Amino acid sequence: MTYKILSYTFDVLQDLMKELGLKHYRSQQLFNWIYLKRVTDFSKMTNISLEERDQFGRIFSFPKMTIVKRQQSRDGTVKLLWKLHDGEFIESVIIKHPNHTTFCISSQVGCPIGCKFCQTGLSGYVRNLSIEEIVGQMLYMEIELGKMVDNIVFMGMGEPFLNTDDVLKSIRIYNDERGRNLGLRHFTISTVGIPQEITRFTNEGPEVKLSVSLHAPTNEKRNKIVPLNKNHSIEDIFESLYYYQTITKKRVTFEYVLIDHFNDYIEDAQKLYELLKGMSSYVNVIPLNPVNSDLKRPSEKRIAEFMNRLNSLGVKAELRTEKGTDIKAACGQLKTQYNAGGKK
Repeated sequence: MTYKILSYTFDVLQDLMKELGLKHYRSQQLFNWIYLKRVTDFSKMTNISLEERDQFGRIFSFPKMTIVKRQQSRDGTVKLLWKLHDGEFIESVIIKHPNHTTFCISSQVGCPIGCKFCQTGLSGYVRNLSIEEIVGQMLYMEIELGKMVDNIVFMGMGEPFLNTDDVLKSIRIYNDERGRNLGLRHFTISTVGIPQEITRFTNEGPEVKLSVSLHAPTNEKRNKIVPLNKNHSIEDIFESLYYYQTITKKRVTFEYVLIDHFNDYIEDAQKLYELLKGMSSYVNVIPLNPVNSDLKRPSEKRIAEFMNRLNSLGVKAELRTEKGTDIKAACGQLKTQYNAGGKK
């Protein structure tokens, strides 16, 4: 039996080493080699005896996930297509900014939510990613980049709060001060809004940032583009968000995909203002990126009018700078070159 080494927090790995009759203090060395030196070959961990290195190679395994396609955008954004151990595919993105780099990480193969403006949701759903596949993206992307990343967002394929356990464990592994030590404030979870999971997230207390994919200011409109809203209304979501803010005192970021002649009217801006009154919030307005649907991107005039109205109402909002659109790596565009289930 082999053990998936990227699945373990430091403390659990240390307990496992004791259980297996191994020198438990080697856990610190393994965490250093893997998460700081980014070494995934036990034979190269030179401060560990040859006998133990060979033993670790037989006992522990790294995830079988391979980059099968790498695309680079004109703006420097890099999209990676991964083939997983079972033949399924996911995508993740390296987003380069002037002063930092962000990894956009996937949490599921496909997505079951089915948002009408999102290519991932339109392509179907297969399964949750495991802890080692989530951590594997982070680690292997740092190896691909050749340096440590500054920021990690769960805004790739899938709904993170339908895989809460493994997403939170992966964050704890990368946050552990005995290994990678990436601060919790450098992580963001983006959710379409699942109230009970937002409440759970709040109670478990990570200082991770929260982003909510809102996309419409009323249930009537949101029901048409976010099917899950029929089960979890805006009112239910906001009740959990107010609880989140009461406990954490943190601002909530809202993602708002702007769709031509649907949610881009002046009255939509007004209703969004009314919805957000009393909440510490920030709105990322994202003009619809091209996907395979009948929905269209608004004209520059309509985008400007919507933004001007938000600004005049005092809503803290920003028009999202597009990155990776030319390689279909931008918001809502992630999809493998395969449909869910691995079929072209």
